[in-house]
Amino acid sequence: MTDGDRIKLEPSWKHALRDEFDKRYMAQLREFLRQEHAAGKEIYPPGPLIFNALNSTPLDKVKVVILGQDPYHGPGQAHGLCFSVQPGVPTPPSLVNIYKELKRDLNIDIPNHGCLQSWANQGVLLLNTTMTVERANANAHAGKGWQFFTDRIIEVASEHQPHLVFLLWGAHAQSKQ
Repeated sequence: MTDGDRIKLEPSWKHALRDEFDKRYMAQLREFLRQEHAAGKEIYPPGPLIFNALNSTPLDKVKVVILGQDPYHGPGQAHGLCFSVQPGVPTPPSLVNIYKELKRDLNIDIPNHGCLQSWANQGVLLLNTTMTVERANANAHAGKGWQFFTDRIIEVASEHQPHLVFLLWGAHAQSKQ
């Protein structure tokens, strides 16, 4: 059994990304995360939600890719979708700004919540360039291996859906251009 076989991932993404889980960078990333947990650090999002963006938006349903930096680093916020927070969590300022622009540009009413699960369900891949973060330490997991994995996700999505729309929000996301 390979490491890719043990990962719980939506089938189309699992098939497309299977080889990534057996690469050296992924083993190093797993070891880094294991050491962080062993050191008592809180890592967001919780393990089962790390791949929520992929699990929420099957490869053949992706229409738009929104790329952010890394998960929100406050307790209860991150759930594996960039710019999104769990229901009941106050809407973060970055998402408030996104909502304001949608209202100004398209006259879309501002929701009273910050959960973007409905966007993911409609084909918006809400992906961070780094898929985990340490509590209260933004960008703490940058350069630890996620960049290779998210590069591959972007490649796979682009190959599978050649007319995708990409929104790169923030300098880290724009570096993926």
